[in-house]
Amino acid sequence: MKATIWHNPNCGTSRKTLAILEEAPGIELTVVEYLKTPPSAETLARLYRDAGLTPQQGLRLRGTDAEERGLPEADNSTVLAAMAADPILIERPLVETDKGVRLCRPQEKVREIL
Repeated sequence: MKATIWHNPNCGTSRKTLAILEEAPGIELTVVEYLKTPPSAETLARLYRDAGLTPQQGLRLRGTDAEERGLPEADNSTVLAAMAADPILIERPLVETDKGVRLCRPQEKVREIL
């Protein structure tokens, strides 16, 4: 099974999720350090749609200026554009497999799509 994780190596939850993926048998893993290689607004829209989340639910508030910028109340396209331009606004980690997409907070949520 193929799996892609949008990963931040400085995040403990992201590291723990990555470890679960690395230990899972039969996983062909792609690791994307999204702060270095940000996903496009279109990719984010697809990931959130497939995860059953709104872009606002995927917005990282802690340690960002998202609230000061009014992003929690902004429309989807504004939030997605802000995330694509400033990927620190993306809550992590996002994981995609053949079985779906999850925002893996807590990290155990990744098991739902393995």
